[in-house]
This record gives sequence, C-alpha cells and structure tokens, in this order.
Amino acid sequence: MGNTHARNPTEPPHASELSAYEAACQADADLRSFDSNLRAQTSHAIEALAAGIGVRALSFDSLREVTGCLMEMNQDVVRVILDCKQDIWRTQELFELVEEYFENSLRTLDLLSTLDKCLKNARDRQLLVIIALQQFEREDCKAGGADKYARTLEELRNFKAAGDPFTEEFFRIFQAVYRNQVTMLEKLQLRKSRLDRKLKSIHAWRKVSSMIFAATFTAILICSVVAAAAAAPPLAAALAAAASAPVGSVGKWIDSLLKNYENAVKGQKDTVVSMQVAAGLVISDLENIRVLVDRLEIEIQSMLQNAEFAVEEGEVKMGVEQIKKKLSAFMANIDKLGLQADNCSRDIRRARTVVLQRIIKNPNQ
Repeated sequence: MGNTHARNPTEPPHASELSAYEAACQADADLRSFDSNLRAQTSHAIEALAAGIGVRALSFDSLREVTGCLMEMNQDVVRVILDCKQDIWRTQELFELVEEYFENSLRTLDLLSTLDKCLKNARDRQLLVIIALQQFEREDCKAGGADKYARTLEELRNFKAAGDPFTEEFFRIFQAVYRNQVTMLEKLQLRKSRLDRKLKSIHAWRKVSSMIFAATFTAILICSVVAAAAAAPPLAAALAAAASAPVGSVGKWIDSLLKNYENAVKGQKDTVVSMQVAAGLVISDLENIRVLVDRLEIEIQSMLQNAEFAVEEGEVKMGVEQIKKKLSAFMANIDKLGLQADNCSRDIRRARTVVLQRIIKNPNQ
C-alpha cells in the first residue's frame, strides 16, 4: 500500500514546512521580526556574493559577509533558546512534593486515630451523664433526707472526675497537621503556577522550532549559492541532496520534543492538581472537625460546671436540669464529629489512590 503522504514531485522541497513557517510568522509578532531580520541578512549575504562573482572570483570580504550572516542567524536562535530555557525533564521537586503529600496524609490519618480515641472518651462521658440522669429520676421520686440524691451525686462525681475527653496531645497534633496541610497547599499552588508558566512557554519553544527551521533552510540556501558561485557543481549537488533530509527531519524532531515536553508538563500538572484538590478538601474537613470539637468542648465544659454546682452546692435538681438540656446537643455533636472524621478519612484514602493513579498514568514519571 502506497504512502498517501508522499511529496508531490512537482512540489518544491520542504513546501509544507515552509507553509507552516509562514503561518507561524503570521501568528507571532516576534517570529515576524526574526523572519524580517533573516531575510535582510540573507539578501545582504547574497548581494555580497554577487559582488564577488562580478569579478569572477569569491573575494575574502564576500566570504566574510556570508560566514558573518550565518553566525548571526545561529546566534539569534541561541539567544531565543537561552531566553526560553527550561529544565523540563527535572522532576525532583515534584517527587519531593509527592513524598511530602503522602507523609502529610499519613499524619492526618494518625490525627484521626487520636480523634477516634477522644470520641470514645466523649461517649464514655455521655454514658456517665445518662446513668446520672437515670439515678436522679429514681431518687427524685422517693422521699428522703440529705442523702436523697446520693447515687446521683456519685455518678456526677464520676463524670466530673473523667474531665475533658479532648486531650492536650490531640490539640497539639491537630495544630501541627493543620499547619502542614496549609503549607502543603501553598507549595502545590506555587508548583502549579510554575507548571502553568511552562505550558505557556511551549509557544515560545514552537517559535524556536520555526526559527531553527528558517535559519537552517536559509543557511543551506546560502551555502548552495556559495558552492555554485565557486563553480563546484558536485558540491552544490551534494548540498541540494542533503537539504532534502535534514531540515524536515529537524522540524519533526523538534515537534517530537515539544510534544514530549507538553505531555511531561501536563502529566506533572495533573498530579499537582490532584494533590492540590485533595489538600484543599482535607483542610476543609479539618476546619469542620475543629468547629465540632469546639462545640463539644463548650458543651462538656458547661455540663462539668453544672455537675460541680450540683455536687459542691448541693443544688442537684437545678444542676441535673441544666445538664439534661445540653445532653441532646452534646450527643448529636458527637455523632456529627464521628461522621466528619469518617468522611475525612475516606477523602484522604480516596485522594491517595487518585494521586497514585495520576503518577502511574504519567509516562514521564
């Protein structure tokens, strides 16, 4: 089966590449400026050759003009490459971010384990309050003297002695994990901004590609003129034959590099965005957890104060009534906090899986 993309024999060599170069010039002002300068340099070089040919010999000055023109063309290309230089294959920073992300996610899961212990302690205190209220209902119906509410007061003392279910260690770990997650999100946002700039630089690299094509094509053209002017047909023929392969292949090679570059950067960005979304979600979960913990802290401190009032002041009925009012909200917030902790744990595990899938999918990892 024949090649449907074979070049038309009547079509000039590299017609498609030249057409693409012209389109690129129309779309980019910097490339138009480069092309204008290139045309002026080429014309100047050929005029210098023409002056040398007028005396039927190539003068040293005309050759110097030609070589100087080629050097200027190459220097223009080098200048643009240096301006656009990006170390696109280096991913060490990304690896470090990924490692830090997974380490932070493990620390957050450890925090949730600590929170689970605190919730267990809170449910134990909830049970102590329920027992105290049950004892109060029994004792309140009976006649008695000063020790009428003895069992109720005993249970309230047990509740008071149990204290706050949320330990200092929990708050210390919570603050450290939250700070790490916020710092992680900032690093990911910075990395994403850098990757966005790299993606924009692909346009500049395409400009470089066009410049290399134009400079190479023009250099071969001038060398062909030099060879013809020096009356060396074999050399001119050799240059013409060589010109049929390198320029097009250089263009394809650069296009291939650009495609690999784009894929590499997009793969990195996908991974960073996945971690960024996950970090933002975990921060939101942690903020919700903190709000619920604060509510529980307020509720349990209030119940502890009421228990102390009942025990120390002997105002059992008033203290129990106040505790009874707060118990329902306390129990509801324990359940909400447990659900929020489960959601956070699930979000973390799901996000870890997504990030790993992104890394596996990225061919440049």
